[in-house]
Amino acid sequence: MNEDAGPIFRQVADLIENSIVDGSLAEEAQAPSSNELAAFHRINPATAAKGLNELVTDGVLYKRRGVGMFVATGAREQLLKRRRSEFADQYVRPLMTEAEKLGISARELAAMIDEWEGRR
Repeated sequence: MNEDAGPIFRQVADLIENSIVDGSLAEEAQAPSSNELAAFHRINPATAAKGLNELVTDGVLYKRRGVGMFVATGAREQLLKRRRSEFADQYVRPLMTEAEKLGISARELAAMIDEWEGRR
């Protein structure tokens, strides 16, 4: 885990979320246990459990008593929706605000993005 990336339990939750978003952890698949996460990342199992429980609270994971935690149906779409909204707040709104200050229209901005995309 990365000390600069925020609380470790949040990093655990982010790791699981990223696996769901990229499809490597499918809906209805069993999530890694807190003990597995703790052993792999060399962290306290209670810290790993806190990250997993945060995802349960958010409806991304659900518990099957005595079996483990599983990815909820619709979790990927839920995460994509939230992340798209966060992306808009963090990047698109500031981009549009700065473009407006510079007198760049949405059409011109789209052309800049298309041009940049063509160079990749």
